[in-house]
Amino acid sequence: MARHSRAFTLIELLVVIAIIALLMAILMPALSRAKEQARDTACRGNVKSIGVGVLMYLQDSDFVMPELHADPASNRVNGHLWEDAAGNMLPWDADRSYWGIIFFNQVKERKVFGCPAFRSYGEMIAKDMLYGGDPKLIFTSAYGINGWLTNENTVRMPRHAEVVVAHDHVEPRFENGNAAGNSDGIFPSSNGINLTHYRQGGGRARWYRGIFRHNMRRPGEFETGGSMNVLWLDGHTTSIQETTGNGVLKRWFDPLNKHP
Repeated sequence: MARHSRAFTLIELLVVIAIIALLMAILMPALSRAKEQARDTACRGNVKSIGVGVLMYLQDSDFVMPELHADPASNRVNGHLWEDAAGNMLPWDADRSYWGIIFFNQVKERKVFGCPAFRSYGEMIAKDMLYGGDPKLIFTSAYGINGWLTNENTVRMPRHAEVVVAHDHVEPRFENGNAAGNSDGIFPSSNGINLTHYRQGGGRARWYRGIFRHNMRRPGEFETGGSMNVLWLDGHTTSIQETTGNGVLKRWFDPLNKHP
């Protein structure tokens, strides 16, 4: 007896397509979350590696932090540049130099100063970088350093596990933490709220979403629902959930209480 193959009917094909579409709708968010978590894990690992480099630097420099030139009017160690126009690494004190240059001999890899979670943000503001220049610079200069630690002897600092060295920040050097109108730190400024320079009405409001950029859950211009990675002076890393400053202490940034 001859066998006759039976083709799918149009309705059956539509049912199969609908099932596949449903499965994709279920799986895609899960895959997206997994990818986001992988980026966050890689970024945290980079921060940890920088911490190892910082500790090595301190051992080689009598435990004194480097010159970060924490003068808001200075462009030293307050940019995203690693190289000059000829492709040579800049000296640490060049105009708009990136602070990673100081620790390069210990860390060895520029890419460690990049944050995978910053790529989409960097592309989003490709025409509007904080300090201008090629937006790809942010791929190897994605963290900010605590400018208040400039030239400080860390031996004098209590509780190294509670001193912030660096964290995720669109600003490469933050040192205006207590200024009411242009605060760039995450502890409350003199008006009771943090990051005023980056919030609504501030001069850098458009860059706010580049700070708490991990695991963002809200689309608001000044509310991400995300978190940031933080490097502490003893080398460990943590994450801090988006905050207006509640629970964040000034002494984490100013351990010797030198700034009003």
